Amino acid sequence: MNTMSATNFTTADLCDAAADELQVCAPLFLDYGGHRRFHGPVATIKCFEDNSRVREVLDQPGEGRVLVIDAGGSSRCAVLGDLLASKAVSNGWRGVIVHGAIRDSAIIATLPLGVKAMATCPLKSIRHSEGQSGVQLRFGGISCRPGDWVYADEDGVVFSKQPL
Repeated sequence: MNTMSATNFTTADLCDAAADELQVCAPLFLDYGGHRRFHGPVATIKCFEDNSRVREVLDQPGEGRVLVIDAGGSSRCAVLGDLLASKAVSNGWRGVIVHGAIRDSAIIATLPLGVKAMATCPLKSIRHSEGQSGVQLRFGGISCRPGDWVYADEDGVVFSKQPL
């Protein structure tokens, strides 16, 4: 098991030490959470303008994981807001990365949670129980699966097949 704390790494140092083992995500994301630097094993959701699966997954114990959500890059509505982010904190999630939009960013910034997203939008998503959890995701030049590891900081997001 990885013994690295949530803050004793930088993605630049990881790239210097293990570039061949990493996938570097395109610079798509802005920081919104109270923690700018976070890492952990990946859990995944693929959804489009429907956060039903996000709620289901964040209801589960996070155990230090990072939820990676491929919302198709949509900025038309948010798939994460303050209530779900608070649920993530309560349930032990270390972070959430959204290939799409979030809302309630001022409140999310006060939470002890890493949150990266492409944008904000005040409109909440619909709920039609669509989307998939536990699937492989592809966006920003990376491919990740549940159980991979993600490392995120002020410089970017990198993925590894194993803990570093």
